[in-house]
Order: sequence, then structure tokens, then C-alpha cells
Amino acid sequence: MSTLTIVLLVILVILIIACIVLYILGKKAEKKQAAQQEQLDAMAQTVSMLIIDKRKMKLKESGLPSIVLESTPKYLRRSKVPIVKAKVGPKIMTLMCDAQIYPLIPVKKEVKATVSGIYITAVKGIRGPLETPQKKKGFFARLRNR
Repeated sequence: MSTLTIVLLVILVILIIACIVLYILGKKAEKKQAAQQEQLDAMAQTVSMLIIDKRKMKLKESGLPSIVLESTPKYLRRSKVPIVKAKVGPKIMTLMCDAQIYPLIPVKKEVKATVSGIYITAVKGIRGPLETPQKKKGFFARLRNR
């Protein structure tokens, strides 16, 4: 056998091993995510709240409790997360939001939100449906319209 075929076989074996390892790690992560989602669903409460402000901020600047900052991994502390300031009853609270729900949340309006701890998982409008924001068109889509 030539050296080229030996090198190709070694690369093929390494790729197969890498695929198997990634498959196993993906299955473990999927199980872990399902367990976390189950916990979030078990703790969920429906609350009506007035949304004061929403923005994407770093965790350190967001004003969340120190326990939240300590429990997050160090590499995620500098990443920006969707933060919502809302008036829940007489109290003003700082809550985290799911990234898919963040664009749906209207500012200065009252909504019914499903909250699990300090995490907003779902939002419904109290007075009618929520307005869905239009997606921004890409550069080439705008050029095509001209």
C-alpha cells in the first residue's frame, strides 16, 4: 500500500471516531435540555405584567440578583442576554427572556406572560393579539425590489 492510501485511511478512521463522539455528546446534551425544559414547565406560572423596558445587556449590567451571576459560567457572563424590566403587581422586576420570544414582547403594554423563576417563556396579549414585528429584509432582497 502506498503512503497516500495509508494517510487517507487514518484520516477516515479519525473522522469516523469524531462523528461517533459528537453523536454521543449530542444525545447527552439533548437529554439534559429535555430535563431542563421539563423543570421550566413544572415551575411555570402565568402572570399579568406591564412591560416597562426591554433590551439586550450583559449579565453584570442587567441588575439581576448576585446568585444568578454566580451560578452562570464565567464564559457566559460577558455575553449579552435579553433582559425585560416589568411591573408585576406593585413590584418592578428584572427578568430574563427567551431569545425567540424577545422580539414579540411589546414595550409599554400589558401582557400575560408565562414565567418560570426569573425566566419568561411565553407571552400573550391581554387586549388582543400581539403585533409581530416584520423581519428585516436582507441586502440582496432590497436590491431585488428596486
